[in-house]
Amino acid sequence: MSDRTIVVVGGTSGIGLELAKDCIDRGDSVVITGRDQSRTEEIAASLGPKATGIALDISEPRSIAEQLKPVGQAHGLVLAAIERDQNTIRDYDIERAIRLVTLKLVGYTETIHTLLDRLDPTVDTGIVLFGGRAKDLPYPGSTTVSSINGGVTGLVNTLALELAPMRVNALHPGIIGDSPFWANKPEGVLDGYESRTPGGKLATMADVVDATQFLLRNRGVSAVNLYVDRGWSIT
Repeated sequence: MSDRTIVVVGGTSGIGLELAKDCIDRGDSVVITGRDQSRTEEIAASLGPKATGIALDISEPRSIAEQLKPVGQAHGLVLAAIERDQNTIRDYDIERAIRLVTLKLVGYTETIHTLLDRLDPTVDTGIVLFGGRAKDLPYPGSTTVSSINGGVTGLVNTLALELAPMRVNALHPGIIGDSPFWANKPEGVLDGYESRTPGGKLATMADVVDATQFLLRNRGVSAVNLYVDRGWSIT
């Protein structure tokens, strides 16, 4: 059995939750975070005795150190907490933009900073940041999202250098067809994306989980930005 503990920030739903389940299946213990304490604890309880739930809102970075005090030694960290945004230049919402920039660029960084004394400082420890393909494939209203996902690539480079021998990588999912956000779209919405994907099928949450585990565990991989989109961007 594994004696490793993996912290999954944003582990109460979607891909983060699926990753937490997969870590437990591999024998790891997990700490999952979500913004609501009672809901996070309820979800952790549903995962069994190897899961712990902690309330954390990384869009409020000054509170992160206090919120993460209960976390003990960890051997991996996944920053999967995201918010979706469609903020056009013509109708620019400054508060929404500041929140999202803070969440990913400051919140991700402060979370790592806070947990440094508890992350095992060896090559076996992996840190994975979630970005997204909007940095390369913008859409109307994606200025904030595209910018911060581009910023994630910069974070990966600086953190991989500063934190070695620990490894730092980023994962950039494309359209994940069975994720809650996309699976609940009206019928036909995904047809165009599927037709443009080599092989005719969109990437799945299982694909993203598998890729995340690779970045977490492969000792030879650091400072990598990995795309999971089944080649959608080449068509």
